[in-house]
Amino acid sequence: MTDEAPELRASDADRERVAEVLRDALAEGRLDMAEFEERLDATYQARTYGELAPITRDLPVAGQPAVPPVSLTKAPAESGSWPARVVGGEGSSSWGVAVMSGFQRKGRWTVPRRFNCVAFWGGGEIDLREANFAEHEVVINCVTIMGGVSVVVPPGVEVVVRGVGVMGGFDHREEGVPGEPGAPRVIVTGFAFWGGVGVERKMTRAEKRRLKEERRQDKLDRKAAMRELHSDFREDVEEAHRRMLDGHRDLMHDRHEDRRERREERRGGAD
Repeated sequence: MTDEAPELRASDADRERVAEVLRDALAEGRLDMAEFEERLDATYQARTYGELAPITRDLPVAGQPAVPPVSLTKAPAESGSWPARVVGGEGSSSWGVAVMSGFQRKGRWTVPRRFNCVAFWGGGEIDLREANFAEHEVVINCVTIMGGVSVVVPPGVEVVVRGVGVMGGFDHREEGVPGEPGAPRVIVTGFAFWGGVGVERKMTRAEKRRLKEERRQDKLDRKAAMRELHSDFREDVEEAHRRMLDGHRDLMHDRHEDRRERREERRGGAD
């Protein structure tokens, strides 16, 4: 455990990590039950990192920590993971307008907590596949009048559609798909009059290429396995054929020897 920033407030997750260290120490016999209960009580009563730090400090093994050090600071999120894509802030664009024209929001951009757009005799495209998100829950509010808006979300994102259509409609096909852990929730709402808001789930081009390459490699691996299987089968057949020929030659040789011996016996009897 570290002593960095001892005055910072500890979270429930921090206290739970320390409690896990204590449970391991109890299971290994490093703490008796009384010590374990005393330290566990101190863990759940701790409010700062400074109060948590001493609780597991004296659990060494050959001069090393008894368990991996408990970090009190968050490790950087893996690039491209959902935690890394929920970045906070205000968002890079909060609205879009298409009046007898069109607008696009796609590529690397940050979706704000609420994005508003209007399409009047026009169309808009809101592509979230490569976007970051200001919050874990964002709202896409669409107003379409004799126009349309397309919302594209990546796999793993939960979608909720709450829009109202009059002689128009909102696409509900992507609702009901559970989101991945840590993934944002996208709420599509608004009003459509003689227009529509479509919602579809698509992979990025990079993900499509990756899956295509995986399928291609899998196909090559299967072909290689089949070639190896056919080679082994051919070798087995050839080996069986060689054994059969050897057996046939041995049989013919034995018969030839038998006939020769019988001829010699007949000659010996005639003499």
